Amino acid sequence: MKKSIKAEFSQNFASGLVVFLVALPLCLGIALASGAPPLSGVIAGIIGGIVVGALSNSNISVSGPAAGLTAIVLTAITDLGAFELFLCAGIIAGLLQLVLGFIRAGSISNYFPNNVIEGMLAGIGIIIVLKQIPHALGFDSDYEGNETLFENGFNVSYFNELFSAIHPGAILVTMVSIVILLAWDHIPSLKKLKMLPGALVAVIAGILLNQLFIASGSSLAISSQHLVTLPVPTTAEDFKNLITTPSFAGFANPQVWIVGATIAIVASIETLLCIEASDRLDVKRRITDTNLELKAQGIGNLASSLIGGLPMTSVVVRSSANVNAGATSKASAIIHGILLLVCVLSIPFILNMIPLATLAAVLILVGYKLAKPATFKHFWHNGKYQFIPFVATVLAVVFTDLLKGVGIGLVISVFYILQGNMKRAYYLSRETLNDTDEFTIKLSEEVSFLNKAAIKKTLKNVKPGSKVTIDAKSTSYITTDVLEMIQDFANVRAKEDDIEVSLIGFKTSYRDYENNQESHISITHRRAM
Repeated sequence: MKKSIKAEFSQNFASGLVVFLVALPLCLGIALASGAPPLSGVIAGIIGGIVVGALSNSNISVSGPAAGLTAIVLTAITDLGAFELFLCAGIIAGLLQLVLGFIRAGSISNYFPNNVIEGMLAGIGIIIVLKQIPHALGFDSDYEGNETLFENGFNVSYFNELFSAIHPGAILVTMVSIVILLAWDHIPSLKKLKMLPGALVAVIAGILLNQLFIASGSSLAISSQHLVTLPVPTTAEDFKNLITTPSFAGFANPQVWIVGATIAIVASIETLLCIEASDRLDVKRRITDTNLELKAQGIGNLASSLIGGLPMTSVVVRSSANVNAGATSKASAIIHGILLLVCVLSIPFILNMIPLATLAAVLILVGYKLAKPATFKHFWHNGKYQFIPFVATVLAVVFTDLLKGVGIGLVISVFYILQGNMKRAYYLSRETLNDTDEFTIKLSEEVSFLNKAAIKKTLKNVKPGSKVTIDAKSTSYITTDVLEMIQDFANVRAKEDDIEVSLIGFKTSYRDYENNQESHISITHRRAM
């Protein structure tokens, strides 16, 4: 039985609050880095939470302005000469994403192998940590942390500038915040306080600590340039000026259409990557309808652009923070959007007291969880066919950008698949799902990630109460992607929907057919028919 709306919101309020605290500085920072009005990023965050959150069927992902679009937006605003013209490109991008959703282009996400997705997550985790270190030390040459560490290669002089400008007060706030966050994660009695998330306690502590420094005239006091910065409207005219509307004359400009098409393609790919990653992070392993997600993103970008917001995507940082905060449904994303709206309109002066050092502490721990050593160890034990594409993706994402990094990882994954001589076809022996409650999925001798989409679709369409036999008697190799997907189906979905699963012929472990290394992945749940 589905939970009531009230129960969903009650259970997810704490996680929505955490995502709000993480999203606020990111929305502002991305807007400033894009050369757009500061509030345009917050508007995109509000629409991404309330509109996209309501329309999407993703239970974990959170949408908002994305760092991956920063360079495109900055260049477009500069070339077009006016933010109002750029908003027309955002409208075009939204319309194109709607078209992509209706032609079912979202299915491309089924062909992203898990080692590449995990590599993307780990790479983003490393980037998050690197970009938040300046905020944690009180050095903020750019709001969003877009310093020049990797500009024109590895910039060693960056560290000289960084460590010569550190602020003791910011370091102290960062350390106190990290201690609070770790305590909330590891002390059982504190973990039970779900309505009082560690991130909120850390933010309150950061504000009080800095206000104490200011009141006492201490040199540890953190200046306004290292605090959250929001416009503070005081009159009706100020509120009116918060909204920028598009100049519809831009639709007659061919360059606006080119920018719109570019944003639609890049934003859609980033969204699909994040949705695949978010589904991996979901403890219940629920599967998102990617075509519906593209439609939701299209409507979100339309709405955002009409009221002066930046284009958006589903974003890994906010989605990861959402998972780590214990979100169970999309109510969390909606709550974060509502909180952005309410707080920006009602208490911006309080939000402007939050030290960036506190928010950096929250994000550093999020980044660490994405790139924790255990993930690297996991793929190392799975052999070179899994480890090399994973590490290549991590390095490429860190040293280039998200799309190039994923592209490099995909190319290397395909190379290893071809090198492994995957010529034998995958086949599925079953009756029509709609006509029977009992059927058999028979796996061929070799099953790669290219077979993932077909198996995933079949398992997704299995009706509650069915009897399913998955036959691997003839199979000598199954990629980790497919094996873990079968595990999740047998251990999670089957239990929830009363599906009887019989697993035949699965081995305790599968040896990589080139290097004879064990995958260390095994089927752990088996229900007799």
